[in-house]
Amino acid sequence: MEYLIKQYALEPGAWEIQYIEEYFGEFPRRKTADEIITRLRDRESLILMAEAPLPDDPTGALVPVSYKIVHEIRSDESVPKLRDLVSRLHGSVRFDDRRILYSWIGGTRRDWRGQGHFRALTEESEVWAMGAGFEEVVVKVKNRYYDMRAVLASLQFNVVKHEPHPKDTNESKIYLSKLLPAEIARGHRSIRTVVYAE
Repeated sequence: MEYLIKQYALEPGAWEIQYIEEYFGEFPRRKTADEIITRLRDRESLILMAEAPLPDDPTGALVPVSYKIVHEIRSDESVPKLRDLVSRLHGSVRFDDRRILYSWIGGTRRDWRGQGHFRALTEESEVWAMGAGFEEVVVKVKNRYYDMRAVLASLQFNVVKHEPHPKDTNESKIYLSKLLPAEIARGHRSIRTVVYAE
């Protein structure tokens, strides 16, 4: 299967993400376009969206089915949430003199899960990251997102830290990391066509 991926500029991509998140019922709070723009405005980032045809649609109309946003994270973060993240990763990820990419948000619409769309987005983001000089990708996921954890394991992300929740195991946080040597792209399995959204 070949995956169609669109790469977006910041503002149009932020609005597309705000739109697609309406189809994700399990997210307790959805990101707004303004939040996304504010977070990404002054840092290197990538917004990707996979599109696929609607089932049983004779016109072959394409709809957004999966998305992913990754961005640079630095040791001297001024954004409070990112400063907290860097602090939590202290001792697990080395930031000094290295470019670290944070896999911030993403997901796949329920009816298209299990078809490889998110994997294709992740593989494409890794190719982009290597070209941009990033050396490591980190991601944070809650324990209850078993499907996401399985995808990350299949993509050879390694657990670097576990943060237990005091009352609810499902809310525990898992931090994963993947080093980005150039040969990693040779292990990618998805066939992808990438276009730039207008």
